[in-house]
Amino acid sequence: MKQYKQFLIDMDGVLWTGNTPLPGMQDFFAYLRATDTPFVLVTNNASKTLDQYMEKFAMMGVKVHPHEVLSAAMGVGLYLERHAAPNSKVYMIGEDGLRESLNEAGLILADSNVDYVTVGYTQRLTWEMMAQATLHINAGATFIGSNPDVSFPEERGLVPGNGATLAAIAAATGVEPTIIGKPEPILYQQAVERLPFDMSHTLAIGDRIETDILGAVNANIASLLVMTGVTSEAKAKKSTIKPTHTLPGLPELLDLLS
Repeated sequence: MKQYKQFLIDMDGVLWTGNTPLPGMQDFFAYLRATDTPFVLVTNNASKTLDQYMEKFAMMGVKVHPHEVLSAAMGVGLYLERHAAPNSKVYMIGEDGLRESLNEAGLILADSNVDYVTVGYTQRLTWEMMAQATLHINAGATFIGSNPDVSFPEERGLVPGNGATLAAIAAATGVEPTIIGKPEPILYQQAVERLPFDMSHTLAIGDRIETDILGAVNANIASLLVMTGVTSEAKAKKSTIKPTHTLPGLPELLDLLS
């Protein structure tokens, strides 16, 4: 572990489950601060705003800085800021996190004559939202998905995630979305731009083998799979996606780093 000079750290299933911190979370951040280790918290969850993430970390006794947080919602905004024409119109399915990111990127949220359809995780999804998205995409709008996670872990267990919504719209339109979050490399590449070292000195830490770990493979970054989230040991053994390292959780990682 000493070869890695900076970390890309997933949140759900690595640092917490729902609003419950996982074992070793506070100690891990204490180590990062004590050793001045650079990191970015990279999450496929596109529902929360930056302020909401800052508040959640504070509630769990951890202080993070704005440049250390990068959600898939922020990634969508950054991607469109770089690729969309000025004043492009966007139909959005999602929560405040995606809305804030699109607004900050200078995009216009609209319900008609849109250039893009962006879809992020929301618990308020309706048939009408999917119908509007389908109509816009069929009319030529570019289809952008924040992340493809088909499930989302909460205290009750796994519930439908953004990937399930994307799959429904893709089935209705015959159009596959451009994905910004993991396992595509875009979000990890955006994160590394914020850090002092290059890919070769970077370790991506995640719990979901088909997004966090595959994303690291696609971005040519070393990876660590922790077994505190959605990937079981049986699934990890059967998968053709292989992490660079595997550990039970953050306490074991901290032992190695220390």
